[in-house]
Amino acid sequence: MSEAESTYVVCLESPGCQASLEARKIYRRIPDRQAEADELVRIVDESGEDYLYPARFFAAISIPESVEKAFAGTG
Repeated sequence: MSEAESTYVVCLESPGCQASLEARKIYRRIPDRQAEADELVRIVDESGEDYLYPARFFAAISIPESVEKAFAGTG
């Protein structure tokens, strides 16, 4: 991940994971230093649960605070 502290990422590709991830969709990232050391990222996927995926599937993004609040349901 290019921004280790980014809360949101966009899925670039999802080979073999089409039921869990959608390309070009924004997902919430859960910080996990051990996973990141192994080039993985913990994502809340389509199931609503968090799972580990290869970091190469995602790009870190910055979003405006108002959008982050809307995603969190507090805005």
